[in-house]
Amino acid sequence: METKRKVKSSVKDEILVEKRREQIIRGAVKLFREKGFHRTTTREIAKEAGFSIGTLYEYIRMKEDVLYLVCDDIYNEMHHRLSSLPIQKGTKEGLQAAIEQYFYLIDDMADEFLVMYQELKSLPKDALSYVLTKEMGMVALFEKILLASLKSGELRIKEDEVNMAAHHIVVQGQMWAFRRWTLHKNYKIEDFIALQTDQLLYGISREN
Repeated sequence: METKRKVKSSVKDEILVEKRREQIIRGAVKLFREKGFHRTTTREIAKEAGFSIGTLYEYIRMKEDVLYLVCDDIYNEMHHRLSSLPIQKGTKEGLQAAIEQYFYLIDDMADEFLVMYQELKSLPKDALSYVLTKEMGMVALFEKILLASLKSGELRIKEDEVNMAAHHIVVQGQMWAFRRWTLHKNYKIEDFIALQTDQLLYGISREN
């Protein structure tokens, strides 16, 4: 069973904590992309976020907490976006909608994805374990969608191929974050989604 790793704060106002941590995340992602995690100081993060180092430490305990918050933000946003989709009915349209929303999330949070995977090694052991559990949660979410589509007859893959297909969707979406520097020369995100969805659902060969 997943254990929530809580980043402690001395501030009791949860709405304020959420607001300040959003500022911290935005500032930290910018700096981590430019300088890397280890070369970025907490003082620089505080300045980029728009407040003092003292205020920063009211919302985190250490710099690694910031990286954890970046990772957690990604997964929270994914569940938020997919929770409203009609994915339980097992339709191909529901699967396509889930893939589309996931890929748009990666486009919106490309810097966060890059920072997360580049700097995972810097997380404390308990936070790393939690983040990797969340990663597998993304795979499990697509497994659930794929299984529903399989049972409704919308997909032709075998049940023991569902896990691999779920991993494939997750990784193919992340490719947009890692390769966007060159892919954007030829594709818009809408083109990428259309091509990837077509290949994921129908493969690259056609039956006669």
